[in-house]
Amino acid sequence: MSMASLYRRSLTTPPAIDFASVEGKQIFNEALQKGTMEGFFRLISYFQTQSEPAFCGLASLSMVLNSLSIDPGRKWKGPWRWFDESMLECCEPLEIVKDKGISFGKVVCLAHSSGAKVEAFRTNQSTIDDFRKYVVKCSTSDNCHMISTYHRQVLKQTGTGHFSPIGGYNAERDMALILDVARFKYPPHWVPLKLLWDAMDSIDQSTGRRRGFMLISRPHREPGLLYTLSLPANFNQFIKWMAEIRRIEDVNQNLSSEEKSRLDSKQELLKQVQETKLFKHVDKFLSSVGYEDNLPYVAAKVYYKGDEILSGYESDESCCEETCVKCIKGLGEEKVTVVAYPSENDVFTALLLALPPQTWSGIKDQSLLQEMKQLISMVSLPNLLQQEVLHLRRQLEMLNRCQENKEDEILSAPA
Repeated sequence: MSMASLYRRSLTTPPAIDFASVEGKQIFNEALQKGTMEGFFRLISYFQTQSEPAFCGLASLSMVLNSLSIDPGRKWKGPWRWFDESMLECCEPLEIVKDKGISFGKVVCLAHSSGAKVEAFRTNQSTIDDFRKYVVKCSTSDNCHMISTYHRQVLKQTGTGHFSPIGGYNAERDMALILDVARFKYPPHWVPLKLLWDAMDSIDQSTGRRRGFMLISRPHREPGLLYTLSLPANFNQFIKWMAEIRRIEDVNQNLSSEEKSRLDSKQELLKQVQETKLFKHVDKFLSSVGYEDNLPYVAAKVYYKGDEILSGYESDESCCEETCVKCIKGLGEEKVTVVAYPSENDVFTALLLALPPQTWSGIKDQSLLQEMKQLISMVSLPNLLQQEVLHLRRQLEMLNRCQENKEDEILSAPA
């Protein structure tokens, strides 16, 4: 049976006031004069409509990441690096989000993993006064933006849980501007801040937890210059490591000074990776096994060379149609699938450095264990490489907790 079509919804006024209405414009002008619309202009420049009915969380996050000029370090389309909903799937597969939406905690995880600095609070972890303080903070700066998740029906709107960025604040009227990413349904609108708090202070039936808000800002440093990790959501069966190296592709004479500086930093970081003792071991090993013939397969072997070969763990190998991978029974009961892309020895080195130190605890030979600890030690690494490795470790830890449904452990974790 086909579904009846709909063309937009009418805002219920009160409590909501259409941003483009006469009163909505007046509220905007009052807030503008008081300096509480500073974040609005960045956000409105990157305002987007969610591409799927359940993509409000992804659309809100990609809009905020782009407005903060955070470089995803990977291509969207053509040569362009740009955040899009389709790129935000490391914490939950897009098909699941399309069908069921996404939880507050997993949007926080996505924001962390995308390289943003994040402060997140459920309503039972904050107060309305704190919320108002943070709304003012983001509304008086273009370096910090807020995403709120709330229940629509409290605002007399159709639907249930929803995400959208907060675009501004009118202190005299105590009203917040919701830049609703479901633009096919509702336009941007002003709502009383107290009512928005009440809408957030509701239970998400899918998780049994309260909704809330998050503050997203730029990190002090680009989060990952050369590498990033992505873990698909079937974590209970496999861990997939996807290492994407961010290379200089075409040296364009018209590059901005910022982009040239970024590429210089990437070159320096790559040099630092290749100067580590671990790299020399990896390079020697890859050369000895003829890695050029089957790079993905060797990536799997290199990944577990220290733990499997040095520890004597049993393993079994399997191949799929597109690429070969190695399934290894590690310290726990579950097997681990390792995939590296693209497959180069500096990528393998970074992966080994980024592994949690306890990965190697199964090595029985103490001399080998000591040698491995020295090879992966952070102490002797240059500062730039230390930051890159720590970023990968933090990213892995956050994704791990997210996949284990322990998102609340990372809500207020530092980026």
